[in-house]
Amino acid sequence: MRQIEVLFILAAVTTGMCGCKSSQPAPQPAPINAVSTAQPQAATPPPATTPDNRPLLVCFGDSLTAGYGTDPGNSYPDFLQADLDAHGYHYHVVNEGISGNTTKDAVARLDHILSLKPSIVVVELGGNDGLRGLPIADSRANLDKIIATLQSSGAKVALAGITLPPDYGPDYIRQFDETYTMLAKKYRVPMLPFLLKGVYGMPGMMQADQTHATAAGNKVVANNVLHLIQPLLTKK
Repeated sequence: MRQIEVLFILAAVTTGMCGCKSSQPAPQPAPINAVSTAQPQAATPPPATTPDNRPLLVCFGDSLTAGYGTDPGNSYPDFLQADLDAHGYHYHVVNEGISGNTTKDAVARLDHILSLKPSIVVVELGGNDGLRGLPIADSRANLDKIIATLQSSGAKVALAGITLPPDYGPDYIRQFDETYTMLAKKYRVPMLPFLLKGVYGMPGMMQADQTHATAAGNKVVANNVLHLIQPLLTKK
């Protein structure tokens, strides 16, 4: 075959192959990290909560108020809230008990308690002072300052007392117990001599340490406190 004929055939084949290609452009890969043009959906706003405008009843104390050793929701202030609701009293109970607090620690917390603007304060303090054998005069001075400061703010005050085991000696125990009586008379506040009345020494009412109430015991304590504060309560 002559050279010119070979070139003609090759040209024809090449032209046919080119004619078989698609006229559509090849798809291009999407760029990495391409920004989506889809509009994000607006988040659903949380449901509005109704503010609790009930007057505050603050339980100001140590581990006996905090509910030490019991599950959440089983402190005496928790049960007191339920009792108040059941009796038609419209108060919001706030638990301001801190385990281990002495009367000196409580004095340091007074500004916080006042910032809550409580209507009623149940003061349950002094047990840790006694168990540590702290000077009676110091405990009395601290409790005196606590009650006087709370009353000056316009809050009504109720005083819940406690006592000590017999091994602390009769003289120290007598002076310790008299502290609550003296201050209750001085400031004319209702006083519960023994917070654990009907609880201490009763089966199932005290924890193994024989110092803190069980959940069942705290129900009784709440009832004790309800009777203590009833003269201070008003119904809506």
